Amino acid sequence: MSKKYVGIDIGGTNLKAGVVDETGTLLSAAKTPLQFTTPEAFVETLAGLSRQAAEAAGIGAEEICAVGMGVPGEVDTEHGTILYTCNIPLADLPVGALFRRYLDVPVYLENDANCAALAEYWAGAGKGCHSLIVVTLGTGVGAGIVLGGKLLRGINGTAGEAGHMVVEPDGVPCRCGRRGCWEQYASANALKRITREAMERCPDSALWAHCEGKLEQISGRSAFQVARECGDETAQAVCRSYVRYLALGVVNLINLFQPDVLCIGGGVSNEEDEALLHPLQRIVQQERFGHDPHRTAKVVKAELGNDAGLIGAALLGRMETK
Repeated sequence: MSKKYVGIDIGGTNLKAGVVDETGTLLSAAKTPLQFTTPEAFVETLAGLSRQAAEAAGIGAEEICAVGMGVPGEVDTEHGTILYTCNIPLADLPVGALFRRYLDVPVYLENDANCAALAEYWAGAGKGCHSLIVVTLGTGVGAGIVLGGKLLRGINGTAGEAGHMVVEPDGVPCRCGRRGCWEQYASANALKRITREAMERCPDSALWAHCEGKLEQISGRSAFQVARECGDETAQAVCRSYVRYLALGVVNLINLFQPDVLCIGGGVSNEEDEALLHPLQRIVQQERFGHDPHRTAKVVKAELGNDAGLIGAALLGRMETK
């Protein structure tokens, strides 16, 4: 019988858990909004989601071989501790030890973008390649880097925090305490902010009708949707600006690491190719370093979509228990 692993994806908006088999196939998933009053309540929710996913997969909790967690921030992989997250108030939380009070299984932690990179490398867009970078576009921006089948973790496990590359000196303040970080221009939250700022400058934009005059109803998809459906100039300008900033970071990563494949994942990556992926590819081709157009990274969408972090976290559990 194939062994089963639980992957947990801790996002800035939602918590997800899923059961994955040894091949990286997702068998079941459960999701709940990120809401908690205490760290203990947070861990209890994770354990409950894991049980829910196991039940949906038709297995008992005792059949779970290991649990992997993808965390949007800095983790201590040796001790199973969340050290710091930019967008969630969790710091120095021994989540592994706390989780084992509810489910007595091995628990492994990794940065969420690293989990997505593992998933795409073993079971997705990077299958069979030598090197891969996954850029995740969600509440923030993360990057996972796989070179020769191994995660690039760095001296303190935080390699790949590409969202905190400064792309605009003295730019928008970031929750990390610095200014002008890439995730302040290329994340879903950034896209919402940029859209709202553009609307305030353009009172005639169709974006106002889209949100019924309420700025708080603008989402990370609003500009792309209105640009597509209405041809609104303001929305189109927002989309162009967003893709331009996205490309700025992508080109930097390609020039630094020259991977075989660079995948774009996360919620924003679900936009239509004509609006996001294709213009991104054109800018990368124009601005990357190198002269041979056939010897450069392929820029593609992550094949596993929003499940990449979940699957990668579970595969982490598989790797660590072999």
